[in-house]
Amino acid sequence: MTEALHADSLHTYYGKSHILHGVALTVAEGTVTTLLGRNGAGKTTTLRSLVGLTPPREGRVVVFGQDTTRWPPFRIAGLGVGYVPEGRRIFANLTVEENLKVPRGRPGPWQIERIYALFPRLAERRGNRGRQLSGGEQEMLSIARALLLNPRLLILDEPSQGLAPRVVQEVFAIVARMRAEGISVLLVEQNVRMSLAVADHAYVLDDGAIAWSGPARALAADEARVQALAGATAEEWRAEAR
Repeated sequence: MTEALHADSLHTYYGKSHILHGVALTVAEGTVTTLLGRNGAGKTTTLRSLVGLTPPREGRVVVFGQDTTRWPPFRIAGLGVGYVPEGRRIFANLTVEENLKVPRGRPGPWQIERIYALFPRLAERRGNRGRQLSGGEQEMLSIARALLLNPRLLILDEPSQGLAPRVVQEVFAIVARMRAEGISVLLVEQNVRMSLAVADHAYVLDDGAIAWSGPARALAADEARVQALAGATAEEWRAEAR
């Protein structure tokens, strides 16, 4: 199976603070990979390192066969990488339609009318400003903007954060739809069970290092590990993995 993304031995810093310690992960084409871990484990920093927002000081990132380690974010996006950051970051004073016209789209099947077919609520609110949308609608808008890039790889950071359970289910249904469309997905999530239900492969990050890697279904079947995700240390995870 070919790789959409591969990262090896990433060491990333914020100033003098050493955040990532040799992180390595792979996203196979056409699959969903989830990166799990407690708050502060380094998940968002990992994503920022992959898309060029916080470049690693050491290590290597390869996207669709190209070494992008030192590339700026716009060049990585140009390869077909869509990034939905934590917190949505839509334009609050622009309408839904205006928000959708902001990205410089790549050729492909995802155009605004198809977005409205996937997200009927956005179609109903196309004239509403971003600040008038609910949290779930803002998340849908954020994902929709990324889809307009016609990505081959979609990277999502905490898409279900702060959403009602029903809306969370809708968001994960969209993730599954992306895989069905042939889009590779890297998903960072606090909702462990739903992430594992939709993912093919899982990584657990703790204190900036990969503490566990394997098939998502194997992790989902291990109730003790799932319950320990919120607070287990990397040492405990590695000890259990032996």
